[in-house]
Amino acid sequence: MAHVEDVQHPFWVTDSDRGVQPPLTDQAIVDAERLLDVTLPASLLDLLREQNGGLVASGRDAFPTSRPTSWAPDHVPFDAVMGIGHREDTLSMLDGPYLVEEWGLPAGVVLISGDGHYWIGLDYRTCGRQGEPSIVWFDADDSSELTLAPDFRSFVAGLTSALEFGSA
Repeated sequence: MAHVEDVQHPFWVTDSDRGVQPPLTDQAIVDAERLLDVTLPASLLDLLREQNGGLVASGRDAFPTSRPTSWAPDHVPFDAVMGIGHREDTLSMLDGPYLVEEWGLPAGVVLISGDGHYWIGLDYRTCGRQGEPSIVWFDADDSSELTLAPDFRSFVAGLTSALEFGSA
């Protein structure tokens, strides 16, 4: 089986601890999957084992879109990934159930990135809690959503630099 690191490297900003949770353990994964009531994608867990959340390298900080969003006419930002943990003043995937409710997002979604006005999440609504979720952009301001990729591995493979779009 190919790993995410075979697809794109480097993925993480390694000289900043912003958004980084403590190193991921097998028990933390079990606890997170129990709390979130889903099976997290193996490709996402591979990345989180490398670094448990944080800033994404500048060459991988955007995803092209097929239609305009409130962010840009041709892409969405992906500058950070939430890890799994309880580090103070740091968003975590474990905060997802609260954030989904707070921002009026659909049930069946696990958030992996965002700032409140927009979110990128794993969408389990079609595949079920144990399936391979698609990756979806949620715009909380205009209550819209856009499927970005059929799975996390494809999403990572499609990441590119925001600079390619003429805006960062």
